[in-house]
Amino acid sequence: MFPIKLDRPLIVFDIEATGISPRADRIVELAAIRIEPDGTETKGYWLLNPGVPIPVETTAIHGITDEIVRDQPTFKDKALEILTFFGEADFAGFNAGRFDIPMLAEEFTRAGITFDPDRRRLLDAQRIFHTREPRDLSAALRFYSDRPHEGAHGAEADVRATLDVLIGQFKRYLDLPQDMETLDRTFNPIDPFNADRSGRLRWVDGEIAVNFGKKKGAKLKALVTEDPGFLKWIIKNDFPQDTRLICENALKGIYPPPPRIKTAPAETAQ
Repeated sequence: MFPIKLDRPLIVFDIEATGISPRADRIVELAAIRIEPDGTETKGYWLLNPGVPIPVETTAIHGITDEIVRDQPTFKDKALEILTFFGEADFAGFNAGRFDIPMLAEEFTRAGITFDPDRRRLLDAQRIFHTREPRDLSAALRFYSDRPHEGAHGAEADVRATLDVLIGQFKRYLDLPQDMETLDRTFNPIDPFNADRSGRLRWVDGEIAVNFGKKKGAKLKALVTEDPGFLKWIIKNDFPQDTRLICENALKGIYPPPPRIKTAPAETAQ
């Protein structure tokens, strides 16, 4: 029995896309279950050609390649079918409010179809999870050390709590690596396509490209000659130091060497 009393249908859905930006990226897979007030369930599934290359690092997450979607319909081809399935239902998902719903709304806008998610109620499992199971230092201390966090948000109390949490984690998870080098690689993986730590600049086809905002996809070398003011804007504003340094060096004609792996396929600038 579904635990919620529904007064209209509920769509539980999940999206896989070419990336995480609703404006710049595109949906490649959409799965949904429509639950009627009487408990009846109907499944919907669409595999879609995004019309832009799928970055290899994204394929590594969801397994969908350009080859898999090459002969599939686009979102625009299926937009009316998807809209009919969704109808006037409410929404449910995991992190749907921050990712899936904005992504869906952008795709409908590009397809020229009016879609107003604000008229629908949202049940987000992630918000319930984070509300009922806080993921802060006090919660971690209770979980791993079974003691309250007295003096929370004081530096001395917090640093002792952090140490106790770490010790508790190694007692609970006996398979954790025992050396810092392996621990660092395991829990702080470096994306080899990032030219800077934040990923605002990325390697695309052997060149550094902008990975945010209106200039997303623009190559750094091209910006040096065509729009140096944009690079100067990055340098003067509150961007990470390594991002600013790469832009400063680019204006001097100095570029870092590309990574020692096959570079990512070109993305269409948005």
